[in-house]
Amino acid sequence: GPRRITTERLLDGLRQRGASATFFLIGRQIEENADVVQRMKAEGHQVGNHTWSHVQLQGMGAEQARQEVEKTDAMLTELLGEDTYWLRPPYGLLEPEERSWVDVPIVQWSVDPEDWKCQNTDQVVSSVIEAVEPGDIILLHDTYPTTVDAALQIVDILQGQGYEFVMVEELLALNGVAPQAKVMYRSASETA
Repeated sequence: GPRRITTERLLDGLRQRGASATFFLIGRQIEENADVVQRMKAEGHQVGNHTWSHVQLQGMGAEQARQEVEKTDAMLTELLGEDTYWLRPPYGLLEPEERSWVDVPIVQWSVDPEDWKCQNTDQVVSSVIEAVEPGDIILLHDTYPTTVDAALQIVDILQGQGYEFVMVEELLALNGVAPQAKVMYRSASETA
């Protein structure tokens, strides 16, 4: 994301449930959704970088990869102010030897219901509920209506089981992890 219609509905649902999330944004989609991005931050969500054009960074030269990230960082800084905008590389791919230029923590995930592929609310909910463990990072895409429906159902079910939904930065802190630049976090207890 962001995608106005679906992202705003997700933000509404998260606010109603007292849940926080981390949104990794594609830079080229920020300007037309600037007010939505500002709302994310104002409502206490973590905002991160998902490159300018959603290109695979793995195998790309460091200079070109850095430009994809820096362009999005510049847009986020202009809109939201100075901050550390963590990176989620598209497809979760960035080899350890390719991370030398990354000066922020990198986020992957430990639960991926492939919501973008199936676009089936019930299947996404079931996949997450069956797989999730405390400290997991759940990957969902706020651009699909089926995913927004699934995300809100997942929050309802897991909050009912005692789970709390927090930003990735907060998840790591709550588990005693001091995030480091160049390190890719898959969960509160696992790096890649």
